[in-house]
Order: sequence, then structure tokens, then C-alpha cells
Amino acid sequence: MIILAATPIGNLGDVSRRLVEVLENAEVIVAEDTRTTQKLMQALQISNRPRLIALHDHNEKQKAAELATLAIETDVVVVSDAGMPAISDPGYGLVAEAVAQGVTVTAIPGPSAVLMALSISGLPTDRFTFEGFLPRKPGERRSTLRALAAESRTMVFFESPARLASSLADMGAAFGADRRIAVCRELTKFYEEVRRGTSAELVEWATAGVKGEIVVVVEGAPHREASAEDALAQVQSLVASGVRLKEACAEVAAATGLSSRDLYQAALAARS
Repeated sequence: MIILAATPIGNLGDVSRRLVEVLENAEVIVAEDTRTTQKLMQALQISNRPRLIALHDHNEKQKAAELATLAIETDVVVVSDAGMPAISDPGYGLVAEAVAQGVTVTAIPGPSAVLMALSISGLPTDRFTFEGFLPRKPGERRSTLRALAAESRTMVFFESPARLASSLADMGAAFGADRRIAVCRELTKFYEEVRRGTSAELVEWATAGVKGEIVVVVEGAPHREASAEDALAQVQSLVASGVRLKEACAEVAAATGLSSRDLYQAALAARS
């Protein structure tokens, strides 16, 4: 059996009794960073000395089949450095392989930065989408955000402190100046902080320097039917910002449900 075990995202007081019991009795623990897991077990005064196996982005493809096969013989506990494995952390590849091999997969629920940030953001929680980390390269990040401009669900992102200010500025450009945003920092830790406002307000704060683990929660786009005229205006705006016409039409078509070919023809006609 594969057991995905959620670990604290900061505060050790969030450790569940089930997690302690599983770690105390585990024969095999698969960890994102074995040193971090050893420190956690020491902090919890767990004397168990299981077999520790590292599983990270660079070796998961190679290790998944082997670990899934091992889980047929014995329980394999999977932990990440913080939070639930497989959520922006190693684990998905192993779970997929285990399912393919018919191995049972279960989880010990626990702390989640995504759900905590969403719940305290003050933004709608009935429907949301988790987008993980935005691309590091500015051009790719802007393209990703433009493609999400019409997303009506609340969006949750992870971001590094070093890129926070530039990402917030790009969100303002893609989503509009009035879109509400909550930046949640150091969740469950001593310096936990939530900053709420528009992108412009938050960029000014973030530019001064921000530290710690960051979760950004963004209000979804208002519900409205896009007219052909509005869609064409979006295409023209994207083209004016440097996006190729074909790509701009594809982005707007994906967001509005309109035909990319019709938008392309309309854009060409508008030029003549």
C-alpha cells in the first residue's frame, strides 16, 4: 500500500495523531528530502529508524515503478517537506504507477497551504482552481496569466518571494486593475500574514521585500458573455502588446468559446 502522509506546513502543533502513529511504525518512508524527514521525526521524538528513500523531481520517473512494486510487499509511507505529497511536490508519478500496478493508494489528510490560503483570503471559496507555480520566465508567465484572464473561479498560485512583485504586476496587466488579490505569507508560522488589495496596492508592498513561503489567491473574472466585438478587442490588445495574431486568437477563443478562425478573419478584416 502507498500511504500519502501530509506533514506540517510550518507549525508542528498541526501534526495529527495518525501521522505520528504511521511514522512510528513505518518500515519504509519515501521522502522528498530525507534530511528534512529525519529532523521532523526527531522533533516529534519518534525513535523509529525506517528505511528512508529519496523521491524528488529528478528521480521520480526512474523510481516510481520500483517503489510501486515494493508497496505490494509492504506499506510505503510517502511524505514531502511540507503539506500533502503530489500537490506541487513529488508523488504524482508514484501514485500513477501504483494505480497502474493495482496497488492500493490512501492518504493521511493534514495541513494544506492551498486550502488554508483560500479559506482565509476573503475571496469566493465555492469554486476554485489551483495553478501551482507560475513560469519563471516573464514572457511565459504573462502568457499563462493572459490565458487565465477569463477564468471565473478563484485562482490559487504558489510564488517565490523574489518573483512576487513582478508576478503581481503581471496579474494586474492580465486581469485588470480592480481584481481582488490576497497574498498569504508564512502560513501557520510565527510571522503569518495576509495582505489583501488590488495588484497595484500589493506590488508597492511586495517591492519593498517579502520573505517566506507565499500563496497568492486571486478573485475570478466576473461572469459575462463575451461578444464578438469584445473578443476582437481582446485580440487586438494582445497583438498590440506583442503577441502574434494567431496566438492571440487562440488565447481569446479558449477563454470565450468563440471560434479562433472567426476571430482571426475578423482581425484581418479590421486591419484593412
